[in-house]
Amino acid sequence: MPIRPWNRREFSRLAAGLGLGTCATGRSPAGTLAVDRRFEGRISREVLESYLARAITMQDLFAGRGDLAEDLRMLSNLGAKFLGRTLGFRGEESRLAGRLEKARPLIARAHADDPERIVQACVPEVVSREVEAVPVPARAFQALGLPAETRNFRFQDMAFPYGCFRDPWGEGTLLPDVSRTETQLWFHHLAASYIDIGVEALHYGQVELTGQNDPGSTHLAAIFERARAHAARRGRRKLVLCDAEVPSGGLVRDGKLLLDFHSCPLRARPVPKKGPKARELTVGFADSLYGRSRGGTTVSGWSCDHLPYLVELDDWHPSDHLGQPGVPGAHLCWGDDEVGWFAALPVEVRRAWLAYCPRWIRHHDPAGHFQMPGSRALRSPVQGRSWYRANAPTPGAPGGFGDEAAIRAIWAAKA
Repeated sequence: MPIRPWNRREFSRLAAGLGLGTCATGRSPAGTLAVDRRFEGRISREVLESYLARAITMQDLFAGRGDLAEDLRMLSNLGAKFLGRTLGFRGEESRLAGRLEKARPLIARAHADDPERIVQACVPEVVSREVEAVPVPARAFQALGLPAETRNFRFQDMAFPYGCFRDPWGEGTLLPDVSRTETQLWFHHLAASYIDIGVEALHYGQVELTGQNDPGSTHLAAIFERARAHAARRGRRKLVLCDAEVPSGGLVRDGKLLLDFHSCPLRARPVPKKGPKARELTVGFADSLYGRSRGGTTVSGWSCDHLPYLVELDDWHPSDHLGQPGVPGAHLCWGDDEVGWFAALPVEVRRAWLAYCPRWIRHHDPAGHFQMPGSRALRSPVQGRSWYRANAPTPGAPGGFGDEAAIRAIWAAKA
């Protein structure tokens, strides 16, 4: 459904109604405080949160998406420290080895540019039949205490029983069951391969779905521990940070947190009375994590009442009712996914939202941090663009949405 253009009065009304204010767009000093971000083997809460406070989604940054030199320029300009979702495989597993080798020098280049950066990759909650083209490495069997075999991964052996959760992301895909040994082999192969090329954070997706046959999270705990053991031997700083989407609040066993930090989509509530496509953040809306991140003793040894967490603009699939507020589904924003809704906002409102989100989260739940949108797929194109990029429009990013200066100003002011 076509959406009528906005006028400047509507910009002002929406921003005022949400209490967003305005955001500077000119270049400003970086404003970074002298933060000691050194860590090895474990990470303190202060250092962890210094990274989460400078987190930005950079989907497929090291998979050949976009102009790397231009993106590294933007990241340096922003002072970004945690680069989210830079690698991930939702299908096309047969190309894994080649893509990893191509990513290795790109990650090294990003670290040469700023050695403090943490690069995150995804171990997603989907696998396709193409996984059968991938040999199971001996080290995966060894990590699970199994005798090595010469064979490829077995797609069907990762499935939930009784034909559940088949083809959720297209024909020939399934939601892997973490209680299955084959899934554990695959997850460890992915994790170890990422760590070997310089990745220091792993996002395990929707673990409350993949872990439905894992009461007490016994298998998930083992999956994370195997990844950490590999990082202790092969990692850049002997540590890998594990996170996942946990709408229930988190994974805790005997008072010990299984993840290093939590994650959840933004989940903003539609507010039609405040203007077309208006939304606002609200504690308790849908499965949002605000005020609900569970606490305990962390893997690094410190304790907390609420584990620090990230929220980001989620991507999904739009509905057939773009621009309509009453479309069922908490993941839909006026009929679109979160990043699609955001990218389609007028530039003034978009920049106001970038300032509003971290301010609102900091006020309502200090454990939370807003992961800025830097690069993300758009399922519903915006003015012919199928990828959101925060970059200022440049020859390297001619389709940039121009939100770079706003993010820089927000982070500089916060510092």
